[in-house]
Amino acid sequence: MTRILVTGGAGFIGSAVVRQLILDSGDSVINVDKLTYAGNLDSLAAVRNHPNYIFEQVDICNPQEMARCFDEHQPEAIMHLAAESHVDRSIEQPADFMQSNVVGTYTLLETARDYWNRLKEPQRRHFRFHHVSSDEVYGDLGPTDPAFTEVSPYRPSSPYAASKASSDHLVRAWHRTFGLPTLVTNCSNNYGPYQFPEKLIPLIIVNGLQGQALPIYGDGHNIRDWLYVEDHARALRLALKSGKPGQTYNIGGRSEKTNLDVVRSICQHLDMLAPRKGGPYARLIEFVTDRPGHDRRYAIDDSRISVELGWQPRETFESGLAKTVRWYLDNPEWIKRVQTGAYRGWLDANYRHRSRL
Repeated sequence: MTRILVTGGAGFIGSAVVRQLILDSGDSVINVDKLTYAGNLDSLAAVRNHPNYIFEQVDICNPQEMARCFDEHQPEAIMHLAAESHVDRSIEQPADFMQSNVVGTYTLLETARDYWNRLKEPQRRHFRFHHVSSDEVYGDLGPTDPAFTEVSPYRPSSPYAASKASSDHLVRAWHRTFGLPTLVTNCSNNYGPYQFPEKLIPLIIVNGLQGQALPIYGDGHNIRDWLYVEDHARALRLALKSGKPGQTYNIGGRSEKTNLDVVRSICQHLDMLAPRKGGPYARLIEFVTDRPGHDRRYAIDDSRISVELGWQPRETFESGLAKTVRWYLDNPEWIKRVQTGAYRGWLDANYRHRSRL
């Protein structure tokens, strides 16, 4: 059993990682989460009372509290997932992203470095700092460009992507300069159960079930590579256990889809599982003005983690989407609890100024 400190463990990807670490690996987890709007302890109901689970409501930007967590719980590894992660929110409030993703990562690195320097062998040799990042740091691709690799240049387009690029650079610098045993993973778009309904797939599912418009930016032909969250969590666990310090691993779902194709697929699932009195869900689709700096295409080459560590995604986009739609249909109370006034206010602020195309 390994004691792992997970930041952002009440978030969408973080909660999947925590559940797998405890229930599948038998590890001990210290979940450090500030519990912002996207942090939801309901996502951890399966492990809430498990003897291997500890929760600390702490802001990673607070050095005193982070030092206390390290000293009190003595983690053997760090999985850093805490981040502000929504592009649209970063356009509206970029300062929050600089604080959480840049200052927060710096604070965590310094706390981890001080802690690591005080460890005795063999604990010091086995310690790992795993930073979880995004493919958005690479910018965008043309329709025939090869997929992003771990050596693709950084060209972030949004404040969110720039903040994650900054945090990636910090992590690599702390490895190069101070010797801290870090590794970085960059993933493609995640989807699956428990995702906060501001992201595309849960937004479309929830809006459809509530008979609301299904907004698509621009012409709907922006392309993303879609990764089922449980596959991503397995890859993260594998990278932490078997990855090489100083290395970067790209993690993708091998499922490039246009946003329009994704929305149409969701509509087809909803038509089969929850037929709508007003006719097919696709009738609710609305094209709205695009967001600034919207990247056209992302694609991930995951050859390194596949060849070196033996990871493969288990879900296709079709099988993962079917599980996702079914989960939202089966969990209306979860949806109701996360749709707070703050969430409804954000939806109004983000979409009310967008004209229909």
